[in-house]
Amino acid sequence: MPEAEPAASPDIALALAADLQLLADALSDTIQRQEGAEVAAMIERLRTAASTRPSSAPADLVDLDLPTANRLARAFVRYFHLANVAEQVHRARHLAERRAEQGGPLARAMRRIQEAGLPPDIIQQAATRLSAQPVFTAHPTEAARRSTLVKLQRIGDRLGAAHGDSESAALARLRIWELVDLLWQTDDLRLSRPEVLDEARNALYFLDDIVRGPLGDVLDSLTQQLAAVDVRLPATARPLAFGTWIGGDRDGNPFVTPKVTEDVLSMQREHAIRRILEIIDALIEDLSVSERLAGVPAALRDQVAADLHLVDGIEPRYLRLNAEEPVRLKLTVIRARLLATRRRNNEGLPHTPGVDYRTTDALFADLAAIRDALLDGRGALVVRGTLDSAIRQIAAITLQMAAMDLREHADKHHHAVGQLFDWADPAATPYSEIDRSTRLRRLRDELAGRRPLAPDPPPLDDDGAVTFGAMAAARRAIETHGPEACGSYIISMTRGADDVLAAVVLAREAGLVELAEGRAMIGFVPLLETVAELRAAGEILADLLADPSYRRLVQLRGDVQEVMLGYSDSNKDAGITTSQWEIHLAQRRLRDTAAAHGVRLRLFHGRGGGPTYEAIMSQPPGVLDGEIKLTEQGEVISDKYLLPGLARENLELIVAATLEASTLHRTRQATPEQLAAWDRVMDVVSDAAFARYRSL
Repeated sequence: MPEAEPAASPDIALALAADLQLLADALSDTIQRQEGAEVAAMIERLRTAASTRPSSAPADLVDLDLPTANRLARAFVRYFHLANVAEQVHRARHLAERRAEQGGPLARAMRRIQEAGLPPDIIQQAATRLSAQPVFTAHPTEAARRSTLVKLQRIGDRLGAAHGDSESAALARLRIWELVDLLWQTDDLRLSRPEVLDEARNALYFLDDIVRGPLGDVLDSLTQQLAAVDVRLPATARPLAFGTWIGGDRDGNPFVTPKVTEDVLSMQREHAIRRILEIIDALIEDLSVSERLAGVPAALRDQVAADLHLVDGIEPRYLRLNAEEPVRLKLTVIRARLLATRRRNNEGLPHTPGVDYRTTDALFADLAAIRDALLDGRGALVVRGTLDSAIRQIAAITLQMAAMDLREHADKHHHAVGQLFDWADPAATPYSEIDRSTRLRRLRDELAGRRPLAPDPPPLDDDGAVTFGAMAAARRAIETHGPEACGSYIISMTRGADDVLAAVVLAREAGLVELAEGRAMIGFVPLLETVAELRAAGEILADLLADPSYRRLVQLRGDVQEVMLGYSDSNKDAGITTSQWEIHLAQRRLRDTAAAHGVRLRLFHGRGGGPTYEAIMSQPPGVLDGEIKLTEQGEVISDKYLLPGLARENLELIVAATLEASTLHRTRQATPEQLAAWDRVMDVVSDAAFARYRSL
C-alpha cells in the first residue's frame, strides 16, 4: 500500500488562512459597495450568529423580506464558492510541496514497483497495454454556470501572488477585487435549461485547459519514469486518453438526437485541430534544422516536393525563407493539411487523400517522416525530447479530442429490432410476446446469417427510427473521421445476453457491424446496474462469449470485452456497502469468465466521485490488465480539473494507479484460504448493511 499522505506544512496552513481572509475581505467590500452598509452589516451579524449561536438567529433576520433574504443567501453562496477556491489552491500548494519532496504520483508508484522486484518484461507488458481513460459526462449535480467557474478559476490563479506589499501583489489583489465584483453581478441561475451543445461546450472548456496545460507534463513524466527502469513506449502510444458521453448518451434524454451527436462530434474535432495546430506551430518555431549544417535525407526532400503539388494554401514566403529547412517545410505542409481538415469538418466536404487528414494515423505518418530525418541527421536528442513530447500529446488528443461513447436503454433496442423481426416474418409469434430465452435464440440465429432484416431505410416507428439513427450517425462519423470518433456502444440496464445481441443486430442493419466482411466499427458494452445483474455478471458474459458470432465480433475488436459497472443504481438498490461488495464480486466473476474465453477484460467504472487512486488500487487481483475507464461527472469535474495543479495530480493518479495495480496485483494476491475468510466476513457485513438499508 502507498505511504500515508503527510500533513501540509505550517506555512501552507497559514497561507490557506490568509487566502480565506483576503477573499472574505474582497466579498465584504463588494457587498458594501454593491448593496450598501445595511446589508453588509446584516450579513456580518448572521455570520457571527452562525459561528457563536448556531441554533438561533438575530431577531431582525427572522422576518426578512424576500429581496433581502435573496441577497443574504447569495452572499453566503458566493462566500462558499470563494472558500472552495481557497481550499483548492491550498490542496494544489500541498501537492506541489509533496511533489518537490517525494516526487509526483508516477514517481512514487514507480518506486513501489521497483521495490517489489518485478522483472522488466512484466513492467513492459503492463506499460504497453496501459490505457487510462477518464470519460466526461454531463450531470445535474454541477450547479455552477461556466461564467461562474471561469471567474473562480481566475481568482485561484491570482491568489498565490496577492499577498505582500509588492507592486505585483497589489495588482493581483486589484484583479481579485474586480473578479469578486463580477462574480456578485453574475446570475447563479441560467435563463434557460442548458442544451446538449451547451453541456458539450462546458466539457470542452475543461478539456481545452487539460490538453494545453498538464497533459504534456503527465505524459513526459510517465516516459521519464518508465525509462528509469529501461521500459520504453512508442511516442504514438496512448497510455492516457479521453472519452465523453455528452452528445452520445440518449438513455432517458430525448434531446440527444442523431443530429446533436454529429454536431458535438464536429465541435470536438474543431477544438482538437485547434490544439494540434498550436503544437505544430511550436514545432515549426523550434525545429529550424538546416539542411546544409545537419544534413537531411533526400527522401524527406522528395516527400516535401510531392506534398507541395497536392497541398494548397502555403504562403510563397515560407518556400523562400525555409528553402534549406525541409523539416520546417514538412511541418508547414502538416499545418496546411490540418487547416484543410478543419475546412472539411466545417463544410462537410469529402476526404481528399494527401490534402487533409481522415485519421490521426495519417498525421503520425507525416510526423514519422520528420522523426526519421532528424534521427538520420544527428538529432536524436531533439527527437526524444521536443518531437516525441509533441507526438505523445497528439496521440492523447487525436483529431477527435475525446472518443464519444453512445448509450441507450436495452428496451429501446428490443423495440426497434422487434419491428424488424415482425416485418421480416409476419407469421411468427410477435417479438414482444416471446420470452427471453426464445428471444436470445432468434437473435443468435439472425447474427449467424447474412440477410438484412429489412430494406434501407428500415420500417420503424419514430422511437425506433431515433435509436437506429444514432447508430447510423456513428457509422457515418467513423467512416468520415476514423475509428477515434466513437468508442463504445453501451447498453444500459442489461439483464441478459439478449439485451446486447439486440443492439448488435440493429447495428448490423445500420452498417456498423458486418461479421462476414470482418467489420466491427464499434464495441458493445453491457452496463450492469442493479445487484441482481451484478450477481449474474459472469453468466451474462459467458452467454455472450459462447455465441460464435459475438465471439467473432470481440475478436475483430482486438479480443477485448468492455463491461460497465453502475455504482449509482446498485447503491440506490442496496445501499453503499452491499453495492461496493457486489461490484467487487462481479469484477472477480467477469475476470474469470473473460479468462476462460481467452478475452481481455476492460472495466468501465461509472463512479460519481471519491478518491481515484484508492478506487483503482482496490480492484481485485487480475482484473486490471493495463486498461480502465471511469466517469468524471458533475461538480467532481470542476473540483478535480479547475486548477492546473489539481488537474495534473488527478491525471497522474489515474495513470499511476492503473500501472501500479496492473503490475503489483500480480504478486500481492491473497491465498485461497485468506480470500475465503475475507469473503465470509464481507458477506456478513454486506447482509447486515443491506437489511439495515432496506429497513429505511
